[in-house]
Formats: sequence, structure tokens, C-alpha cells
Amino acid sequence: MAKVHLYVAAACAVVLALATPALAGDPDMLQDVCPADYASPVKLNGFACKANFSADDFFFDGLRNPGNTNNPAGSVVTAANVEKFPGVNTLGVSMARIDYAPGGQNPPHTHPRATEIIFVLEGTLEVGFITTANALFTKTVTKGDVFVFPRGLVHFQQNRGHGPAAVVAAFNSQLQGTQAIAMTLFGAVPPVPSDILAKAFRISSGEVDHIKANFAPK
Repeated sequence: MAKVHLYVAAACAVVLALATPALAGDPDMLQDVCPADYASPVKLNGFACKANFSADDFFFDGLRNPGNTNNPAGSVVTAANVEKFPGVNTLGVSMARIDYAPGGQNPPHTHPRATEIIFVLEGTLEVGFITTANALFTKTVTKGDVFVFPRGLVHFQQNRGHGPAAVVAAFNSQLQGTQAIAMTLFGAVPPVPSDILAKAFRISSGEVDHIKANFAPK
């Protein structure tokens, strides 16, 4: 009996090991389509499926026009993810349009649930990512170029041209998640204690408070 239990335990371990890669990204879909039902009271990992849907659920026109870049970063991200585009629910994909004013920046950030690949629509951008070994990889990209940012790594884009720039980004997740590094650390609610940030950045608590003021809710 003990040997049977051992075999069962070993078999379970193999099944779990084989299943692990499937858990690295969005879960596999279990039906053809599952447009998100935003009104459903059911809470789960993703969105419940609509009972009735149409072709409109699989259509999104929000990336047609440039976004408003009149903000401190000089950039704006227009998302086509499951929160705005119900048809991508369970499909493991999403997109975004990013527009940049001259000198505009998509600040250093990460996507914990997705790799990102961009296609440059117009302009000249300096793009890059930083590995966990603190190695920086950068490239200047222009219209028609493609660049990829590995999942979970800190990355950025900066408009280096004299005019506006724009890219279309694609993600291998219906909701990639975004953590902007500066906002995460200096704009968290409740705030990260200033002495913790002061020690981490090797600056004074007063300097931390000054930086925090720049990220306070308006």
C-alpha cells in the first residue's frame, strides 16, 4: 500500500511539473470565445463570459487616432485590453497605441504578465530594457522598426525626434499589468515610508518627500 501511495505521489508530481509551463502566462481557453461580461457579479481570474454577444464585442476602434500627450511625461498609452475590449477575454492577447510628444517619454516600467513587442508608426525613439543583471540594452528605432521587451523587465521609450512619435504595442496577455517604477515607489497609497526610500536611493528623507510631492494625486 505504501508503494502505491508513493507511485500516486510521484505521478501527481509529474503532472504538476508538466502543468507548470502552462501557468506561466494567461490560462488556456476552454471554449471558442468568451467576451467579457463586465456586469457579472462573479469574481474570478479574468472575466465571466457574456451569455449573448455579437461581432461588436470583437471590434475596437480606440487606436485609430493619436492620444492627448499634454501631460508631464509627454506620452499617452491607449489600451486595447480586456478592460476595454471584451472580445479578447481568455484569448491571451492585447494591444495598445502609445503616442509621444517631442521629447516625450514612456517612463521606466514593467509588465509582470506579458512580453511586449512594438511596431513604430512614426518618429524616432530611443528604447531599451534592463536585465536582472543590471545590463542595459538600448536601440534607436524609427518608422517601420520592431523592438521587443522581455516579460517583467524594466523598460522605457523616449522620443528623440523633433516631431511626434507613435507605436503600436502587442502583448501576450489579455491584461498585461503595468507598474511605472517612479509612480509605484513615490506615489503608492498608502505611501512607502520615506526612510525606506531614502536608504534605498541613498538620499535624504527630505529629498524623498520632495520627489513624492511630484507624484501626489492632483
